[in-house]
This record gives sequence, C-alpha cells and structure tokens, in this order.
Amino acid sequence: MVIYWDNAATTYPKPQTVQAAVRQCMVDYGGNPGRGGHRLSLAAAEQVYECREAVASFFGLANPTGVIFMPNCTTALNTVIHGVMREGGRVIVSDLEHNAVWRAVNALHGQPRVDVAAWSSDEDEVVENFRRQIRPDTRLIVCTHASNVFGVTFPIRRLAALAHRYGLLFCVDAAQTAGVLPIHMQADDIDYLCVAAHKGLYAPMGMGLLLCRERERVPPLVQGGTGSYSMQASQPDELPERLESGTPNLLGICGLRAGLRFVEQQGRERIYQHEIELLSFVYQRLSNTQGVSLYTPKPAVGAFAPVLSVNVDGLPSEDAARQLDVHGVAVRAGLHCAPLAHRHFGTLSGGTVRLAPSAFSTRAHAEMICKLFHQIAQKTLHSQKNML
Repeated sequence: MVIYWDNAATTYPKPQTVQAAVRQCMVDYGGNPGRGGHRLSLAAAEQVYECREAVASFFGLANPTGVIFMPNCTTALNTVIHGVMREGGRVIVSDLEHNAVWRAVNALHGQPRVDVAAWSSDEDEVVENFRRQIRPDTRLIVCTHASNVFGVTFPIRRLAALAHRYGLLFCVDAAQTAGVLPIHMQADDIDYLCVAAHKGLYAPMGMGLLLCRERERVPPLVQGGTGSYSMQASQPDELPERLESGTPNLLGICGLRAGLRFVEQQGRERIYQHEIELLSFVYQRLSNTQGVSLYTPKPAVGAFAPVLSVNVDGLPSEDAARQLDVHGVAVRAGLHCAPLAHRHFGTLSGGTVRLAPSAFSTRAHAEMICKLFHQIAQKTLHSQKNML
C-alpha cells in the first residue's frame, strides 16, 4: 500500500466517480464535440456544455462562456500573461510564484518589465508591497493564491481591489487552492482565474481551466480549428472559441464534471478542514522532533493551503524523500518548480520535502509519516555523530 501525500502535484487516487465518468466517456461519447451534427458529436457537446456551466457556478462566474478548457494551469497563465502584455508595459508578480508565472513573465519581449512584490504574514504589508511596485506603465498583477511549497496565502480580494483602483488587470494562479479555499470570481473581483483541475478538483491530469471576466479581450496563444466560422482566416472573436482551438480533452472534461460533483457532495470546506487538521497534527509532532526543520507557523484554517514543507537537518531533501518512498510514502522533494519561494524562505540550496494530503488521506497516514521522519532524523543524527 502506498501512502500518497504528493497531492500538491496531482491528487491520487481519483474518486471512483471520476474514474467511472472517464470510462463512460470512452464508451458513450465517442464523437468530437462541436465538430459534427450526428448524435455522438451532439452528446459529447452536451457534456462539454454541462461541465462549462458547472465550473462557472462553482467559481461564481456569471457567464459560462468565459470558462475555457486548457491542457493545464501553465497554459492558462501563459495565455493571460502573453495576451495582456502583448503591447508592452509592466507586470507585477509575487516573490512566491511558480515557474509557470516566473518563466512566462521573464519571456516577455523587451525585458526588464517585471516587478516583484514580497509576501508577508501581515496582509496590510502585502498589499502595500504590491502598491509600491505600481508604475504608470503597469498593466497587470499576477499572484498565486497560495504557495505550492509552503502553503501560505495571499489576500487576493484585497489585491484585486488594489489592481482595479489603479486600472490594472488582476490574474490569480489558483493551482493549489481551486476546490480547497473559497474562490468567487464576482465577489473577489478577479479578472482571470487559472486552475489546475487535476489537483483540488480531482480531475484527470491534462486538465486545466482559464476563467475570464472579459474586461479585456485576451488574444489566443494558439490559433486553429474551433468547429465554427471555418470560412474566415482569423480566429473567432467570441469566447470560448477564441481561446479553445483543436479537439478538446473530452475525457478530462467528463472527469472534471465528476470531480466537481465529488467536491460538492463531500463539501469543499469539509475536505479543506480535514486536510488542514492532518497537516496541523504532523506539524505539531514534527516541531517536537529533534533534527527536523519547519519553515512556517502551524497551518491554520484560512491562512494556509494544505501544503507543508519539511526537512531533515543535514540530509538532502531528495534523500529524505527516497527513504520515505522505501517505506511506501510518496512525497515530492527539491525546488518544486518554485525557486522564488525557496529564496524567500531560505531553502534554495537544497529545497524541501513537501507534504500534501487529500480527501483520501487519514490520521493513520499522518502518524506513519511522523514516525518515519523521526526514524530518519535519528538515523541522520547518529550518522553525523559517528563522522565527528
């Protein structure tokens, strides 16, 4: 049996209902949606439409046509960043961003055009840090909702208000929070929401989302067939066609619809509370374990996504993860594609071991992980003493 605590990378196992939905899709919805008038194509198109509506409802987006299906959250972020910044200007990002944001903004033409605002546990200070970076030619703020390494969160509603006060667009990377923390496009005043649906929404891998409120028409990152307006040489202007080219991932879309139902039936708040309680238990145990380092305060409801970084003193994070794997515990170690976050927390040289439970994780799993960390730490301390 594998104790899988790498859910910040992708959730596993997927719910039985998600697995069933994918199998049903392969059997019952064999047509290409929007690319045929026969019954199989129409049945597939209906599944796409229903999922689009369900996603819009879940995230408080008024118009379902603003729900864009994408291969992953990275593609969604690149679409927004390169689209909004196509005519120049400056973009502000946080100092905890994933490379999906950091590399994208550094790839913009005419660098330097990126300003970085620092995270703080004080929300007022965070907002002020972003405000200080605003210049006359700033056009966009892109901010992660929560660090994928340390779980700390940003006050996205307040940052949205700041952006709009200065006439800027606001984009949220919700890779670690969609399906976990509350997000409402209208109430939070978010212009663009980028989602990794294979994480907190329990969809299959290869399923991402971009939700748009259309304050500015972002041009497509990719052009091609949409099943509509085929005679014209340019991409259709309307959403979702403008940003959805080529055959969609129907298996992923059907799986996502089932994943949304799973989260709704289990209760998003209930799932989140369960995951934070597990991490709080682990944190408390490990904080009293000699030879183990933690980097943030104890995970608290509302202030953290269910992600915790840990290290065994004197042991590379990859070695600690390998030892856990030998005992059947799956976690991720290293930099987690987020060097900015590691630089902020002082772990850039060796990275961290990342723990991320899901709805299927148990207290027994947490206790085993704590026991193994204790054993690994004791073994490392003993080895270090013998070398002296």
